[in-house]
Amino acid sequence: MEVDELREYCLSKKGCTESFPFDEYTLVFKVGGKMFALTGLDATEPSVNLKCDPERSEELRERYAEIKPGYHMSKVHWNTVMLRGSLSEAFIRELIDHSYMLIMQSLPAKIRKEFL
Repeated sequence: MEVDELREYCLSKKGCTESFPFDEYTLVFKVGGKMFALTGLDATEPSVNLKCDPERSEELRERYAEIKPGYHMSKVHWNTVMLRGSLSEAFIRELIDHSYMLIMQSLPAKIRKEFL
């Protein structure tokens, strides 16, 4: 998956916004004001940080070399997923969906209803 495909997929999510809150290279995707994905546009090896259920995070890291603890993030709740390698585009989309849903579930019901 390329970064432009990642961006397109994230922006297809209801309520998704994008911004550069940290610097001009770190693209952040949010829903309801909370991050669910971020990627460095200046990285030589494209990757994305995604929120993940803690137990699943561990399983994914053990099973896939392209999934590591979240770079500059909470290692319990975030994974860094390499966009190039053996992971299929469908699997990366599934991980993006999981991250998005975790954030959606954490939003107050009133805000969540706006995106359904």
